[in-house]
Amino acid sequence: MDANTIGVLLLGGAGLGVVVWVLHKIGKALLAMVETLAAVAVVFVALWWLIKAAAWLFTQTVTRWRTSLTVLTLIAWWHGWGWPSLVLTLTLTTLVLALWRWIDVWSFDTWVGRWLRAWWQRWTIYAPRLPGWLHACGLSITDATTPIVVTVNLVGRNRIRRDQHQPTMRVPKVLGVTSGASWDEVRIRLVPGQKPEDFDAATRALACARGVARCQVRELAANVVSIDFQRRNLLTNPVACPDLTAMAHREGGAVDLQRVWAGRTEYGQDWHLPLTGSASHTLTAGATGAGKNSVMWCPLVSIAPAIRDGLVRVSGIDPKGMELAYGGRSSTATPSPAQKH
Repeated sequence: MDANTIGVLLLGGAGLGVVVWVLHKIGKALLAMVETLAAVAVVFVALWWLIKAAAWLFTQTVTRWRTSLTVLTLIAWWHGWGWPSLVLTLTLTTLVLALWRWIDVWSFDTWVGRWLRAWWQRWTIYAPRLPGWLHACGLSITDATTPIVVTVNLVGRNRIRRDQHQPTMRVPKVLGVTSGASWDEVRIRLVPGQKPEDFDAATRALACARGVARCQVRELAANVVSIDFQRRNLLTNPVACPDLTAMAHREGGAVDLQRVWAGRTEYGQDWHLPLTGSASHTLTAGATGAGKNSVMWCPLVSIAPAIRDGLVRVSGIDPKGMELAYGGRSSTATPSPAQKH
């Protein structure tokens, strides 16, 4: 090996060493840059999820402030005074509410019962189950149906290829629930592509899905409807009028025209109407079969002794000749448009 070859080898080795050293430095710089970018990406992703979680919590707190305040109060009580005091307080509160309902169901339902029932119905029935009911009744919107592509081949068989992409299903959102003595009113916001008439056509299917006898739909706004479910029918059993035989022995002066018995309320309590003074005006409206006649005939039967003794004179206008026909002298007599009894 001569000197020229040795020189070339030395120069080549030195150049290779320089190249390796430069590549090492570049690799370290790229590695540091990648680590920095990864750390920045992790920070930004964590910050994004943190902002998103804070926005979600704020939205839930504002839109569902009752539930949020209740949960926060229970958590603060648990950390402040421990779980035994929390359990004892909840037990005593439940007993007080049950006693209140047993004593006066009307005031309990007016001030507490309907709010508790609406909250319970929303989070245990309508929020988790209503989307499935709406989808089963054909009241959901999908972005696209699953397409079918047919390829015709002159040599082989026809090939059928299905798109594996699953379409997104959108269902109306539950906005709120109002619960009364016999009806639940569920307010929902429609999704684009739906109209209130679609829900009108599916009321029977919705009633069957909820397991109730009746369901009706009311349009509240352009994209908001109320689906009303009747949990129980208050007109199943009619309320009997007072016994006229027992009332025939009463004196006319014993009838209190300020508190005339007119039937029972939806809570099973006696309902009284004033027939004198400025509060004696009563407006009754309802569909056929809603029991409007009871509002008129029950007070008349209750003041029968006063009518018998001439202390009260009843005048009625009956254009249809139906409501007042029950009080005619003969069941076959046809009352005139304006008559007196």
